[in-house]
Amino acid sequence: MNRAAIKQKLVVIGAEAVSESDYAGKGFALDVQVLPEQLIAAVSVLDAEGFFIEAVTGVDWLGEQAALRKEAEAKAAAEAKVKAEAAAAAGEEPPVAEPVEQGELPEDVLEAVYDFNHYDALCRVTIRTRMVRSAPEVPSISQIYPGANWHERETHDFFGINFVGHPYLVPLLLPEDADYHPLLKDFRP
Repeated sequence: MNRAAIKQKLVVIGAEAVSESDYAGKGFALDVQVLPEQLIAAVSVLDAEGFFIEAVTGVDWLGEQAALRKEAEAKAAAEAKVKAEAAAAAGEEPPVAEPVEQGELPEDVLEAVYDFNHYDALCRVTIRTRMVRSAPEVPSISQIYPGANWHERETHDFFGINFVGHPYLVPLLLPEDADYHPLLKDFRP
């Protein structure tokens, strides 16, 4: 198995990001970020290379956008302070601080995470795809990897991600009438 060749095939399909990582430190060799519409192509590349699926799960990034804005504001304030101190040291008027854009926050996202591995030579590849929380849809990969069927059902149970095209997307672990997703950060029992 040639990791560089797999990386190149994933780049060719238009993956947003493909990065190599230290397997001993991170637990995976390739970290791939794709748009939901690129997921099937990326998964097909790994299937053709003989990978098997280990897991499918979700991540709720609720609050990420607010945290990013807060970080940008703190950085801008620190830069303004440095400029003001430099101007004062030079005996000049301090520059006028530019206001940080305060537009509406982008919507937070959910992320579906797929872990694949290889029997011949351990090479874990992680594929991530993000979708807005108000429309958490991603194509099902169960037609390519039938073993993903239950993983997708479990992820739907806990995060509410809708795997479009799944043949039987009913609750796996939650009660049949459950209308909640307990691993969402804003879930309240």
